[in-house]
Amino acid sequence: MGLVEWGEDERKLTDRVSVLVGTDNGKYPSGNTLVVRGESECFVIDPSVDVVARGGAPIRVDAVLNSHAHEDHIAGNGLFSSARVHVHAADLPGVTSLDGLMDVYGLDGAAREGFSQVVVDEFSFEPRPDAEGFGDGDTFDLGGISIEAIHLPGHTRGHSGFRASSDVFFLSDIDLTGFGPYYGDAWSDLEDFEESLRKVRNEDAAYYVTYHHKGVIEGRARFLEMLEAFHEVIARRHDTMLGFLEEPHSLAEMATHRFIYRPHVETHFAESVEQRSAYLHVQRMLARGEAKEVEPGRFQRT
Repeated sequence: MGLVEWGEDERKLTDRVSVLVGTDNGKYPSGNTLVVRGESECFVIDPSVDVVARGGAPIRVDAVLNSHAHEDHIAGNGLFSSARVHVHAADLPGVTSLDGLMDVYGLDGAAREGFSQVVVDEFSFEPRPDAEGFGDGDTFDLGGISIEAIHLPGHTRGHSGFRASSDVFFLSDIDLTGFGPYYGDAWSDLEDFEESLRKVRNEDAAYYVTYHHKGVIEGRARFLEMLEAFHEVIARRHDTMLGFLEEPHSLAEMATHRFIYRPHVETHFAESVEQRSAYLHVQRMLARGEAKEVEPGRFQRT
């Protein structure tokens, strides 16, 4: 595969690290792909649908790092068919097969069938049964620069960030948007996500890169400010759900009410995401004594 120049859409952060900026600054379904140039090898992190559309990257790609197994982050895995693929061991099933990816979301029935078609048609999904798993703290030596994997679960079981030299930290889907943290899949966990938000506060860098929307954030002070606002969305959602439970409701009724997506949003996974998110918050309410199950499957604020 030949090299593909990105021109002004390649933002250079250091002499070895740059960002291939996706459409609308990486707005979903696109994303911001990280490029790391070593003396012996070159890596891309999370090759986006824009990388696929353009037909490649401005480097010879020796390996692909996936931050986690979600359709938009693994779109280019098949494009770089001769490159190695690495993802956290906990998310390997979502990269090695289409069924494994659907299991990550927890979709079944018509939603599973419909979204399976979407990830193939719109995200160019190709299974990579040869993908290899990594763990927290594992390091990839590219020659003159290394990449360290930092496990930040919650979004998925294996969701990870990457430190590329002392200057750049790739946050992936800790994306610091006003939408807030996403923990609506079967392989998502609210408690793990909050712990990851606390953990990532300790990462010091000149540049923080999100996969979506915000893109490159310069300086630790700005990063911490945005991280705090991102984290606060969880508490706001929780309080809003508690208010809804002034009267008894089921998880299905909470999902229909919509606490995550706006009512007009129609996707194959919206109902599943609303149900899973409501479930996680209700479990937190029960553990804190904020709500009780007043009859089977119906919950009310205490």
